[in-house]
Amino acid sequence: MIDAAAVGVGGFLGAVGRYLVVRIISKIWKKDFPLATFIVNMLGSFALGLLVAHPYFAYQLMDGSARVAIGVGFMGSFTTYSTFMYESFMLGRRGKVRLGIGYVLASIAIGLLLAWSSVYCF
Repeated sequence: MIDAAAVGVGGFLGAVGRYLVVRIISKIWKKDFPLATFIVNMLGSFALGLLVAHPYFAYQLMDGSARVAIGVGFMGSFTTYSTFMYESFMLGRRGKVRLGIGYVLASIAIGLLLAWSSVYCF
């Protein structure tokens, strides 16, 4: 039950964090590329690798409840696969197919690179 509460608290903080990041970036960025979602997903890729898979951070710095709160709760609500898919679809629907494909490919490639680098480069 403690882990469920930890996920709930982490989820609340992650959702609020994503909301704030998206609001700030959306006020500045006015182009077609969905930069706000891209940034939260890339931050999430790096942070999840660092906090859940990195030998020091994941296994020495945090206990099980903290890992669940951050990995499942916070990162699960901070990052957003559904918005990523929706934005990719809408770019194609608005005739910006190349931009949509670029968004998908960049998200996957850079997300994997960031997750890998967080585990093996730090």
